[in-house]
Amino acid sequence: MALATLLHVLGVVVWVGGMFFAYMALRPVAAAQLQPPQRLPLWAGVFKLFFPWVWISVALILVSGLYLVMLLGGFGVVPMNIHAMFGIGLVMMLVFCFVYFVPYGKLARAVAAQDWKQGGEALGTIRKMIGFNLMLGLINIAVAAMSRMTF
Repeated sequence: MALATLLHVLGVVVWVGGMFFAYMALRPVAAAQLQPPQRLPLWAGVFKLFFPWVWISVALILVSGLYLVMLLGGFGVVPMNIHAMFGIGLVMMLVFCFVYFVPYGKLARAVAAQDWKQGGEALGTIRKMIGFNLMLGLINIAVAAMSRMTF
């Protein structure tokens, strides 16, 4: 159980922490200091390195979370906070899949073609979706921390 919990928490730290850093620190500086021909390739490169870690995190979170639920007796007996975390996590995973397969692909193609208008639109969509996912991730962490005594 301890190893599954560790892997679960590490997955959350990498994913939510990475979104927090990108959204709250990297994005404002990149937007203030770089023009689209520099900023968009920077983001495409950042996402190219970060998104494989997100895939690993998603897998760790999902597998370890399901394992922990089964150890606790299954979804029929776990408290409501576990259901909330699972539901929020699934929404986050769906949002990430959308970001990865739709606007990130558009961003990568736009950067390769040096189409800064299309790239900017794709990056704008990614920014909004990451902001939404970051909010969900922080809510999920709050649910976990505030209900820790129910485990």
